[in-house]
Amino acid sequence: MLGLLVVGACSAEDTGETAQPVSGGLPPLTMAPTTLERTLVPQDARLSTPGPENPALPDGLLSYGEGFGALKPGPGEPAQVRTIDGTEAPPPGPNARRLSRFVHLADLQIADDESPMRLASFDGSGPTGPALRPQDWYLCAMGNAAVRTINFLHRKEAIDFVLLGGDNADSAQSNELDWVMTVLNGGPLECDSGEDDDPIPGPGNDGKDKLVAEGLQMPWKWVTGNHDILIQGNAALTEQRKQNALGTVASGGTRDFRQNGALTKSDVIPDPRRALLERTEVMSRVADDRDGHGMGDAQRTSGKAFYHFDVEGSPLRFVILDTGAETGGAEGMLHQADVDAHVKPALDEAKALGKLVILASHHASAALTKEGGTFGQEQEDAVLPEAWRSFLGQYDNVLFSMVAHSHENKVEAISSPQGHRWWEVMTAAIADYPHQFRVIEVWDQDNGWIALRGTCVDLATEGDPVAAEGLRRGTVDMLVGWSPDGRGPVEQRNVELLIKKPGG
Repeated sequence: MLGLLVVGACSAEDTGETAQPVSGGLPPLTMAPTTLERTLVPQDARLSTPGPENPALPDGLLSYGEGFGALKPGPGEPAQVRTIDGTEAPPPGPNARRLSRFVHLADLQIADDESPMRLASFDGSGPTGPALRPQDWYLCAMGNAAVRTINFLHRKEAIDFVLLGGDNADSAQSNELDWVMTVLNGGPLECDSGEDDDPIPGPGNDGKDKLVAEGLQMPWKWVTGNHDILIQGNAALTEQRKQNALGTVASGGTRDFRQNGALTKSDVIPDPRRALLERTEVMSRVADDRDGHGMGDAQRTSGKAFYHFDVEGSPLRFVILDTGAETGGAEGMLHQADVDAHVKPALDEAKALGKLVILASHHASAALTKEGGTFGQEQEDAVLPEAWRSFLGQYDNVLFSMVAHSHENKVEAISSPQGHRWWEVMTAAIADYPHQFRVIEVWDQDNGWIALRGTCVDLATEGDPVAAEGLRRGTVDMLVGWSPDGRGPVEQRNVELLIKKPGG
């Protein structure tokens, strides 16, 4: 059973235009409800204790039953309205206007699951759960499903841009970055390495088959995560590891589709496309693509995605932070030198110009560390959470911060020692259940308040049984306790978050 094909109340006819299929690809969606209208819920209950069999392994997945993990329609969830000071939300004024509408697309983690650099043998039902996923080899199709869903929503009502959340690729590999950019830009795509695999014989029925990605119909902006610059999001690049990535030995275990996707540590089919990319190489590849997605000469040189951009016709400025620790470790890292060179000038200018600031980074403020976490190295100029919040407390025009990394929907009011507060909004992952992104609208309420409306969106898989099977597999992983339930509390999913304008 391949799972539910998502249906909803809206169609392409609502836009007054006819959507045309991408040449060689799936036709554009005709339906894609947000979770305000309809949710997707598992038809099965989550196990009370983790299941004994690893669902990421072929026999383990089958042990839970062929239809286990299928999704069914559930009720919509209205937005929860909250003010940052806990007071009652005032009614909008007569001239309330929307300043921007964008998508936050986090943690695609598109992976080469046959790479010698995988650590699949360490997979477990605890902290090492992400080492191997049942849906790993379906993530390109699921990314394409996200793009198709975003484009449908855009045809109904324009989306200004897509803001990535970081961890776009899974292990800093050249082929993974190529796959990510093809998913986002559109075109022929085959997310396969080594030899040409076809686990389920025939075209268009498994994650190793060729597809034509639809490509986003609006610009997208790059954000760096730990997985984009580190091996499996944890280990720093070394010359020896670069050689190992091109070799035939997987000391940590990888998939072998000559054995139906079971694990192997030897006789890996080598592939030069698996080359590991240094920071500067990642930034250069992104900068060379189309409009550069926020990257330019400065980012090519530094290898870090610190930049800012303003939303035309609005007072909004986005300030992008690079919190990956290239010395190792999955947690966040901010260097004081980068704050002084990039962040402070952008914020000072925004304050002088009367701009309202939205920050964006992969890691939340609480995830900032002095060493990047396990496998990292302590840095003398690391900015820790208290110091970072104190720094931002100088800027009462910082209103929101978009973050990811923890693969869950979460909303938190962050306080500074100076008393200034702002909203931190975390979006769940495409790679893991619930496989959602958020549509974000920012409104000037014309009453002294700014509102951020965040709406969670499930992936629509109309006409796409491969992406539907990926969703089912990810749901199985959650239901049997080998990955967390990233939906978050209902009050932190669909939200309307209000904050007073600077000086208000």
